Amino acid sequence: MATGQKNTAEIAPAKGKLGVLIVGLGAVATTFVAGVEAVRRGIAQPIGSLTQMGTIRLGKRTDGRSPLIKDFVPLADLNDLVFGAWDIFADSAYEAASKAKVLESALVEQLKPFLDGIKPMPAVFDHKYVKMIDGPNVKKGKNKRDLAEQVRADIRNFKKQHGCDRLVMIWCGSTEVFQKASEVHASLAAFEKGMEANDDNIAPSQIYAYAALQESVPYANGAPNLTVDLPCMHELSRKNNAPIAGKDFKTGQTLMKTILAPGFKARLLGLNGWFSTNILGNRDGEVLDDPDAFKTKEESKLSVLEHILQPELYPTLYGNVFHKVRINYYPPRGDNKEGWDNIDIFGWLGYPMQIKVDFLCRDSILAAPLALDIVLFLDLAARCSALKGIGIQEWMSFYFKSPMTAPGLYPEHDLFIQMIKMKNTLRHIQGEELITHLGLEYYD
Repeated sequence: MATGQKNTAEIAPAKGKLGVLIVGLGAVATTFVAGVEAVRRGIAQPIGSLTQMGTIRLGKRTDGRSPLIKDFVPLADLNDLVFGAWDIFADSAYEAASKAKVLESALVEQLKPFLDGIKPMPAVFDHKYVKMIDGPNVKKGKNKRDLAEQVRADIRNFKKQHGCDRLVMIWCGSTEVFQKASEVHASLAAFEKGMEANDDNIAPSQIYAYAALQESVPYANGAPNLTVDLPCMHELSRKNNAPIAGKDFKTGQTLMKTILAPGFKARLLGLNGWFSTNILGNRDGEVLDDPDAFKTKEESKLSVLEHILQPELYPTLYGNVFHKVRINYYPPRGDNKEGWDNIDIFGWLGYPMQIKVDFLCRDSILAAPLALDIVLFLDLAARCSALKGIGIQEWMSFYFKSPMTAPGLYPEHDLFIQMIKMKNTLRHIQGEELITHLGLEYYD
């Protein structure tokens, strides 16, 4: 069923170049950037990208209106994307992609002139927050406020140098150690005072987010870090009409959980336990070998089942679930992560059953199309009167393990509800009827 309400938002056209500023030029970032260039050259397809390949139904099923999403809302064209990055290593995107070994060397060599032109700016880095790696290409400053101002200067210089009309920043860097919000995060004034005082509670990712939002640049958090899910960042986002989204790209094992768990709940199948373990050999795996960094990732992964299954509403089925997540660093596997799941369910009269999942996935291949969609949708939000001033873009939850929400509101983790939410948001801003799937009108 399509509802009768129509609200057309004002959306500025996607004119000119869109600068994509990436924090961390590693496996995910280089796979994303190289993939966009390969698609632009017509030598590959953007598989997995909703913005490039997805359709959206408009009106009744009998209307036969299902345009491509990119033809329905005014998204930036791939040919208008310009890439920049920061990284603790000075390797160009070509060198970084060659070392990551996600993409076949023949494709990387074919794209070498383009990738070699992307050289990372010195990064803001604090070894206390990412303990397992270190690099020489880092900024130095008298305090964290100074570092933030250096990043702001980088943003302005990139925009001017490349003739960009608009910018988006996306975190594709490492997972930082586990952290909880503190007094320094309570307000923008407290955060700025804390930067001046080099407060230990201000992480590098927060410095990037602050710099971006101060420049009215939308910011997306692709890691589970405590970055923009803070009162100070909400305040700055709304103040400068710079949308924020996060957190933690939904790939691999968690993607499977958000597909399977809604099915169990829909059929009211009970769950006794879900044991998940991974082996991963890329830089992400190395970083997560640190228990403090793993704690950050674990919090992100563990929250999924509780919110989908709602044990408080279904205590008999989900009130005593044992949920365990493990990540093991195993260098020979590289970026080709393997995730094992043992799922103990029960059905009619309490009879037990098991499901085993062995997902041999490619982490960066799954993350790259998400990064593209997030960038394009955040840019759309920044040009949309109905979205740019609200801060958190919850309608983009589809892409994240730990979706950001308004304070006090529980996140929606069900992948299929997330998809409905996203498409209805696009219909809403374009003045199309929302779709409820009731369908009774077909039988009048």
